[in-house]
Amino acid sequence: MRRRKGRRAKSMVVKRTVTIAGHKTSVSLEDAFWQSLKEIASERDMTRSELIAAIDSERQHGNLSSVIRLFVLDFYQQQIPVSKRAAPDISALAPTKPRSSARSRRAGRSRRRAPDTIKT
Repeated sequence: MRRRKGRRAKSMVVKRTVTIAGHKTSVSLEDAFWQSLKEIASERDMTRSELIAAIDSERQHGNLSSVIRLFVLDFYQQQIPVSKRAAPDISALAPTKPRSSARSRRAGRSRRRAPDTIKT
Protein backbone atom coordinates (compact mmCIF):
# COMPACT_ATOMS: atom_id res chain seq x y z
CA MET A 1 0.00 0.00 0.00
CA ARG A 2 1.09 3.53 -0.66
CA ARG A 3 1.69 5.89 2.18
CA ARG A 4 0.24 9.35 2.20
CA LYS A 5 1.75 11.94 4.46
CA GLY A 6 2.93 9.33 6.92
CA ARG A 7 -0.36 7.39 6.93
CA ARG A 8 -1.29 4.20 5.13
CA ALA A 9 -3.85 4.65 2.38
CA LYS A 10 -6.96 2.53 2.87
CA SER A 11 -7.42 -0.29 0.42
CA MET A 12 -10.47 -0.03 -1.80
CA VAL A 13 -10.83 -3.82 -1.66
CA VAL A 14 -13.21 -5.21 0.96
CA LYS A 15 -13.08 -8.85 2.01
CA ARG A 16 -16.37 -10.43 3.12
CA THR A 17 -17.39 -13.92 4.10
CA VAL A 18 -20.28 -15.47 2.19
CA THR A 19 -21.89 -18.88 2.45
CA ILE A 20 -22.14 -20.89 -0.76
CA ALA A 21 -23.72 -24.34 -0.70
CA GLY A 22 -23.30 -24.49 3.08
CA HIS A 23 -19.62 -23.56 3.01
CA LYS A 24 -18.16 -20.25 4.11
CA THR A 25 -15.73 -18.59 1.75
CA SER A 26 -14.05 -15.20 1.61
CA VAL A 27 -14.52 -12.92 -1.37
CA SER A 28 -12.46 -9.79 -1.97
CA LEU A 29 -14.08 -7.08 -4.07
CA GLU A 30 -13.97 -3.34 -4.37
CA ASP A 31 -16.74 -1.64 -2.40
CA ALA A 32 -18.46 -0.49 -5.63
CA PHE A 33 -18.90 -4.15 -6.64
CA TRP A 34 -20.34 -5.07 -3.23
CA GLN A 35 -22.82 -2.20 -3.56
CA SER A 36 -23.72 -3.24 -7.11
CA LEU A 37 -24.28 -6.84 -6.00
CA LYS A 38 -26.61 -5.59 -3.27
CA GLU A 39 -28.61 -3.55 -5.82
CA ILE A 40 -28.83 -6.42 -8.33
CA ALA A 41 -29.82 -8.91 -5.62
CA SER A 42 -32.50 -6.56 -4.32
CA GLU A 43 -33.89 -6.10 -7.84
CA ARG A 44 -34.13 -9.90 -8.16
CA ASP A 45 -35.63 -10.37 -4.66
CA MET A 46 -32.55 -12.30 -3.51
CA THR A 47 -29.98 -11.90 -0.80
CA ARG A 48 -26.47 -11.00 -1.83
CA SER A 49 -25.30 -14.48 -0.74
CA GLU A 50 -27.99 -16.13 -2.88
CA LEU A 51 -26.90 -14.08 -5.88
CA ILE A 52 -23.24 -14.96 -5.32
CA ALA A 53 -24.18 -18.65 -5.00
CA ALA A 54 -26.07 -18.42 -8.33
CA ILE A 55 -23.07 -16.73 -9.99
CA ASP A 56 -20.76 -19.40 -8.55
CA SER A 57 -22.96 -22.24 -9.82
CA GLU A 58 -22.58 -20.93 -13.39
CA ARG A 59 -18.83 -20.39 -13.11
CA GLN A 60 -16.80 -22.24 -15.73
CA HIS A 61 -13.33 -21.14 -14.64
CA GLY A 62 -11.50 -18.29 -13.00
CA ASN A 63 -11.63 -17.18 -9.42
CA LEU A 64 -14.93 -16.17 -7.85
CA SER A 65 -14.00 -12.51 -7.38
CA SER A 66 -13.20 -12.13 -11.08
CA VAL A 67 -16.39 -13.91 -12.12
CA ILE A 68 -18.44 -11.61 -9.88
CA ARG A 69 -16.81 -8.52 -11.39
CA LEU A 70 -17.60 -9.78 -14.90
CA PHE A 71 -21.19 -10.56 -13.86
CA VAL A 72 -21.69 -7.01 -12.55
CA LEU A 73 -20.08 -5.52 -15.66
CA ASP A 74 -22.32 -7.60 -17.91
CA PHE A 75 -25.42 -6.67 -15.89
CA TYR A 76 -24.80 -2.96 -16.34
CA GLN A 77 -23.74 -3.31 -19.99
CA GLN A 78 -27.09 -4.96 -20.67
CA GLN A 79 -28.76 -1.74 -19.44
CA ILE A 80 -27.24 0.17 -22.38
CA PRO A 81 -29.00 -0.23 -25.75
CA VAL A 82 -26.83 -2.12 -28.22
CA SER A 83 -26.80 0.86 -30.59
CA LYS A 84 -25.26 3.05 -27.85
CA ARG A 85 -22.58 0.61 -26.71
CA ALA A 86 -19.06 1.54 -27.61
CA ALA A 87 -16.83 -1.13 -29.04
CA PRO A 88 -14.02 -1.94 -26.63
CA ASP A 89 -10.74 -0.24 -27.48
CA ILE A 90 -8.36 -3.09 -28.09
CA SER A 91 -5.78 -1.07 -29.98
CA ALA A 92 -3.36 -1.34 -27.07
CA LEU A 93 -3.54 -5.12 -27.38
CA ALA A 94 -2.72 -5.20 -31.08
CA PRO A 95 0.94 -5.59 -32.06
CA THR A 96 2.42 -2.49 -33.62
CA LYS A 97 4.17 -4.44 -36.35
CA PRO A 98 2.80 -7.63 -37.87
CA ARG A 99 5.11 -10.55 -37.33
CA SER A 100 6.33 -12.47 -40.30
CA SER A 101 7.08 -16.12 -39.88
CA ALA A 102 8.16 -18.90 -42.18
CA ARG A 103 4.75 -20.48 -41.75
CA SER A 104 2.90 -17.34 -42.84
CA ARG A 105 5.23 -16.89 -45.82
CA ARG A 106 4.62 -20.49 -46.88
CA ALA A 107 0.88 -20.07 -46.44
CA GLY A 108 0.94 -17.23 -48.96
CA ARG A 109 2.41 -19.43 -51.69
CA SER A 110 0.03 -21.36 -53.82
CA ARG A 111 0.64 -25.03 -53.88
CA ARG A 112 -0.01 -26.36 -57.31
CA ARG A 113 -0.09 -30.05 -57.68
CA ALA A 114 -0.15 -31.98 -60.89
CA PRO A 115 -3.44 -33.75 -61.30
CA ASP A 116 -3.34 -37.37 -60.35
CA THR A 117 -3.40 -39.61 -63.37
CA ILE A 118 -4.63 -43.12 -63.18
CA LYS A 119 -3.33 -45.61 -65.68
CA THR A 120 -5.60 -48.47 -66.55
